[in-house]
Amino acid sequence: MPIKPEISWEDFEKIDIRSGTIVTVSDFPKAKNPSYQLEIDFGELGIRKSSAQITDLYKKEDLIGKQILAVVNFPKKQIANFFSECLILGVYGENKEVILLSTSLPVKNGFQVG
Repeated sequence: MPIKPEISWEDFEKIDIRSGTIVTVSDFPKAKNPSYQLEIDFGELGIRKSSAQITDLYKKEDLIGKQILAVVNFPKKQIANFFSECLILGVYGENKEVILLSTSLPVKNGFQVG
């Protein structure tokens, strides 16, 4: 995969990436691709919802309490009858499965990547 175009430091500073903990997970049968609906605790930012196509590698019960990283300053995006309020970050594996990004040690919910 080729590298994307270069961005400026100012461009990077616009992206608000925060730590959060998944507190609820439910099936999302109306999504085009197999997905979960998640609620994530971002501390002072509150609870935000997201849809994630991570059903290949993650069971619902294993996601509860998992700390993840997400972009929290995108506009809401409607997916079927659901509004996603943040974008959970992950890496695509060899078979296009999504591997979630997280911190190597626990941090407070809402802490900013920078």
